[in-house]
Amino acid sequence: MFSAEKMYTYLRGYATGAGMHETLRALTFARQMHMGQFRKSGEPYIIHPLTMACSALGLGIRDDPVIATILLHDLCEDCDVGLQELPVPEEVRHSVELMTFRVMEGEDKEGARNRYYNMLLKDRAAALTKVVDRCHNVSSMAGTFSREKLKAYIEETRRYVLPLVRRAKEIYPEDADALFVLKYHMLSVVDSIEAAMQVYEGVPVETAKAD
Repeated sequence: MFSAEKMYTYLRGYATGAGMHETLRALTFARQMHMGQFRKSGEPYIIHPLTMACSALGLGIRDDPVIATILLHDLCEDCDVGLQELPVPEEVRHSVELMTFRVMEGEDKEGARNRYYNMLLKDRAAALTKVVDRCHNVSSMAGTFSREKLKAYIEETRRYVLPLVRRAKEIYPEDADALFVLKYHMLSVVDSIEAAMQVYEGVPVETAKAD
């Protein structure tokens, strides 16, 4: 659907013109580290962070540390890249660390998720990255996820991500407009997929209310 090369060229040109040095370093490093990786859809993995970064810019999110975090957000979790290997300042490394989901010793997955989402709210770049990430993932999950995975992902989105959006709008009011658009898109996709699954399963369709 999207050209990785065109998005890369656009982001490089935009970041160069805007003096976004962290983004430029992150852009080159992310492409190098994701080389040879593919999404479940069969697309090159780099399309995911590139699409997220282009979407963020389109929504008016143009802070250098935020875009750099978006580009690097999966490297530690999916590419075994150490935080200190990231070619960015400590501020961005910290945001990427917050984006990396881990189950700590003595935690169950629910406890880990509660801790994870609460910690994301303490960092603007991490919170924005999570919402943009989930928005792109729900947009591309139909036809890729199993029905069970779809249900689990939708449940997590409703239980954790949408409340994250509501709280982020209060904590970071400067991002309220972008967060509104991201939430609207997520809810539209999630509601549509749930309705389609209910019809397939012969269950009466109930439209979830947008908070």
